[in-house]
Amino acid sequence: MVTTRVLLVDDDALVRAGLRMILSSSEELEVVGEAADGTDAVAAAQAHRPDVVLMDIRMPGMDGIAATTALRRLPTPPHVIVLTTFQADEHVMSAIRAGADGFLLKDTPPTEIVNAVRLVAAGEAMLSPSVTRTLLAHLGNDEATDRRLVANERLASLTDRELEVATAVASGASNAEIAASLFMSEATVKAHVSRLLTKLAVTNRVQIAILVHNARP
Repeated sequence: MVTTRVLLVDDDALVRAGLRMILSSSEELEVVGEAADGTDAVAAAQAHRPDVVLMDIRMPGMDGIAATTALRRLPTPPHVIVLTTFQADEHVMSAIRAGADGFLLKDTPPTEIVNAVRLVAAGEAMLSPSVTRTLLAHLGNDEATDRRLVANERLASLTDRELEVATAVASGASNAEIAASLFMSEATVKAHVSRLLTKLAVTNRVQIAILVHNARP
């Protein structure tokens, strides 16, 4: 059995202890380290080489956004799930733009936290469409037109098939669900997603989803 290595980053020791207890309930997950701020998180990631980092956004010193940016620069960057107490936290979108693979509310049920870590470790989507819309709405309407123009320009480089896959990714569908709906193998879906990441110059499925949502009126 392949074990997913997890790093916990939060300035609250009680939160870290709770997350450790939740994740330890799964034999597939192993907590390999903890950190109380962004600087320690980067050092711990280099030392422990986690597959997934659960990253608090608001921390003293280097916050979760700066730490996520730093982690993305590592030779083999881990997946990052940001943690927040508010669904519309103004920093969540900044963290996702920095390369985070999604976010979790700190009061998310334990089984959903475990499942989220598994999904992200497997390279699957972690943001539901409703959550994506909430984040986009939180940015306000002032930049909506500019975002739409940029998104449509980038999506215009895709083939019809790639656009179908991108739209399915934006709906929150897994690779298996996309394969079934578009009548292709999961391996082909993975290949399409890899090409989408390159052609759209994004780092993960969440950013693909945001581009597709931005392109819509």
